[in-house]
Amino acid sequence: MPQVARASLLTVPAPHPNPAPWTRSDPVAELLTHLTSVREEATPPNRPLPAGDPAEVLGTVDRLLGPPHLPGRGIGEAAALRRLAIALSGFGVDLRHPRTAAHLQAPSLPVAAAADALVSLANPSVDTYDSGPSGVAVERWVVRALAGLAGLGPSSDGVLTPGGSLSNLLGLLLARDTTAARRGINARQDGLAALPGPVVFCSELAHFSLHRACAALGLGESAVHPVPVDRHRRMRPEALVRELRALPDRRTPIAVVATAGTTDFGSVDPLPELAEIAADHDLWLHVDAAHGFGTLFSDRLSPLLAGITGADSITGDLHKLGWQPAPASVLLVADGGSFAPLSREVAYLNPSDDAAEGFGGLLGHTLQTTRRPDAVKIATSLLAYGRARLGAMVDHCHDLANHARDLVLAEPRLELLAEPTISTLLFRYLPAPGVDADAVNGALRRTLLRDARALVGRSAVAVEGAPTAPLTSLKLTLINPAAATEDLDAILAAVLDAGARAEADWKERYA
Repeated sequence: MPQVARASLLTVPAPHPNPAPWTRSDPVAELLTHLTSVREEATPPNRPLPAGDPAEVLGTVDRLLGPPHLPGRGIGEAAALRRLAIALSGFGVDLRHPRTAAHLQAPSLPVAAAADALVSLANPSVDTYDSGPSGVAVERWVVRALAGLAGLGPSSDGVLTPGGSLSNLLGLLLARDTTAARRGINARQDGLAALPGPVVFCSELAHFSLHRACAALGLGESAVHPVPVDRHRRMRPEALVRELRALPDRRTPIAVVATAGTTDFGSVDPLPELAEIAADHDLWLHVDAAHGFGTLFSDRLSPLLAGITGADSITGDLHKLGWQPAPASVLLVADGGSFAPLSREVAYLNPSDDAAEGFGGLLGHTLQTTRRPDAVKIATSLLAYGRARLGAMVDHCHDLANHARDLVLAEPRLELLAEPTISTLLFRYLPAPGVDADAVNGALRRTLLRDARALVGRSAVAVEGAPTAPLTSLKLTLINPAAATEDLDAILAAVLDAGARAEADWKERYA
């Protein structure tokens, strides 16, 4: 029988007598054209976010959506899309705006967003071969590419996850089960009763998701053991060794977690030294590089992650310095056999005889079942831009952070709290003596939010030589490659103006 040729992708299918919404021709072009026009119409001019008080902004979106109940009859596709596009574009944060610098949220590469739309329209899953073979292949390709970028060997493997917090959870799950197995304990089958006093060592600046992960894994938040950092905000290896030697026999060390890019400072723990210590103590080394993984694209900054090849598992977020639509996180492991505790055979999904014939999926790599192929957008971007262009974007963001540092140092009303490592900068406004600086810095940021002139972040950091209590600080997270130095000038001018207003208000109230 002759093989039936597939229709061209440009062929318009014959209309169905009673067409469902997904049978219409060329939905991608129609959707993108409509959303682009509405978004440009709805986006407020030259503002990174909507101006006004929170209640006013949120109330406007609520009224735009209408009464909070499922309508008996819909308003139609175009009207619904338009309504939500106006809500998202007109009353959300514009990550493309060069004065958006508050969080580790990056503007999406257009090619990645287009690839993501294709995935949503196809709606495959990567848990099994017959849910989407191409998605399985693409994820395996992306994992190999990223593992190679990190310098992991041929036995490495990985999986895409819904975010860095979930990658950290999965990494610690594998660490827990590996540690238990070395002691003859099947943690998945028998629980943790035979694993006394678990301990996870990490920097005192490690991400809070580690506490959540330990709680979810039954280790308890008290398992997290913070190790002091040096003046560069990096975990002190000698302090870790001291803590390990002092650990009582009744405690069970589970893992060492190194941070490659702390949220506030961008600091990177000394990975080579920590890898050696973990190996000497037969401990799992997990590297939380959610922030810093993207530096591997850059010849200039990749030396920051020297030693990451000694990790047993690595978290990397490409929706940060990778400019992917969220989520785009990956957990890489040095040994693909580490995923064994997650393996499970389910008759209707992945029977062993099917898997033996090559019809397996990625079910045994994660706690999820149905899972969209988020690797497609990543693969599209890696192929489109390559390491050189992505690295140039990382370097530009680093240049912006250094320019912002120079501006802060040149302004007597601003104080630099830490040198930039990757692309974040911590600083604060200095009011006159006798004025509550913490209150003023908090108020000036709220002023910026209401005015919508610039979007900067806020944190509380301990500074050497400062009082015991952390200082309320301002933070620039510069991961928009479209921003320029003049945009930084405008952001800091807005900070100074808002600071002066907040200081005057404080004096009026309390002086």
